[in-house]
Amino acid sequence: MNDMTPIAKVQTSLKDWETDQEVRWCPGCGDYAILKAVQRTLPEIGADPAKTVFVSGIGCSSRFPYYVESYGFHTIHGRAPAFATGLKLANPELDIWLVTGDGDGMSIGGNHTMHVLRRNLNTQILLFNNEIYGLTKGQYSPTSRLGTVSPTTPLGSVDRPASPCAFALGAGGRFIARAYDVAKELPSVLKAAHAHQGAAFVEIFQNCIVYNKDVFADFTEKAGAATGQLWLKHDEPMLFNKGSQGIALDTETLILKVVDVVDGDWQGAGVRVHDEKNRAMAHLLVEMPFGPFPMALGVIYDDPRPTFEAAVIEERGRAAAGKTANLAALLSKGQTWTVE
Repeated sequence: MNDMTPIAKVQTSLKDWETDQEVRWCPGCGDYAILKAVQRTLPEIGADPAKTVFVSGIGCSSRFPYYVESYGFHTIHGRAPAFATGLKLANPELDIWLVTGDGDGMSIGGNHTMHVLRRNLNTQILLFNNEIYGLTKGQYSPTSRLGTVSPTTPLGSVDRPASPCAFALGAGGRFIARAYDVAKELPSVLKAAHAHQGAAFVEIFQNCIVYNKDVFADFTEKAGAATGQLWLKHDEPMLFNKGSQGIALDTETLILKVVDVVDGDWQGAGVRVHDEKNRAMAHLLVEMPFGPFPMALGVIYDDPRPTFEAAVIEERGRAAAGKTANLAALLSKGQTWTVE
């Protein structure tokens, strides 16, 4: 079974992807940086505005389709994957980007997110995670940390937070990546997601300047970046802190550990080389607790398989083989009657 022919590339510029709509997020919101990263990436991947669709649900992130000069659907809470699936099956040539948030995609839309990943629809799924409900004034969300104080958890949240990347892996996702709103590496992660044939899931840590300001500052800010960020690259050692530390695997317990690297001898320290097709390692990386470990960023897992729409199209072809389309015959098939 073969996937669809890749969409033809066209030449555009950043300006071609900017709309005349006023961008209406709070001043300083991380969504601005994500929007600009996406708009800069689209010309570089040769995207065609006439065949590009942004689909969103409800939330701050879901205003995204208004701000990209392409086709767009601002749909209903948590149901963007259902709309994206219908669009892709109706017209497989469309390049579909699905934009959601930690509330929209992990709460009311969790079931829909699971199934679009399980089915492996060829779409880029961008989940903006600010660990709070921003649009509805700061209630705690499925990804909020233990102890989060909010209007709905005035004494601190006792809910254990969901991990979007662990969820995506568990749902059968074949491409899992992480970045954050102002990261210079975000466009390269978006390009990798677009190149993947299938459901590409990207969690983007996003700073909500009003209700959850600087919740990710421990690893996104310059002061903590060296020790707090592990940028993964395929076939390269898992090094961080300017190469002085790395991630190794305790082969007896099958648990990851941080090791010191002396004089650049990462092999001697037992540092693992990143293999983005290693699903077991991907599970370990997305579950690393921040603090004792750095935050795993970049492309964590990338192992494509045939897409959902390719399977559906092939099935339709088999069903129609040797048959002539005849709507009148279909309508009169079986028990029918005529009203006079």
